[in-house]
Amino acid sequence: MKDIAISTEYIALGQFLKLADCISTGGQAKFFLQETEVHINGEPDNRRGRKLYPGDRVEVEGCGSFRVVTS
Repeated sequence: MKDIAISTEYIALGQFLKLADCISTGGQAKFFLQETEVHINGEPDNRRGRKLYPGDRVEVEGCGSFRVVTS
């Protein structure tokens, strides 16, 4: 599991995917989420605006498992 550090209160799922190197640009998030299974804290979710907070665990099919942490 890889830690992804954020310096804000939360991060949107679309921004998180870019930060985690699952996508190369933010514009790819919509299409990526339509085609790829993403679980947040064990629950499936595909909303690119979903807010992720420190402590959340994100599993991205084909990309890996991540944990949101405070920087």
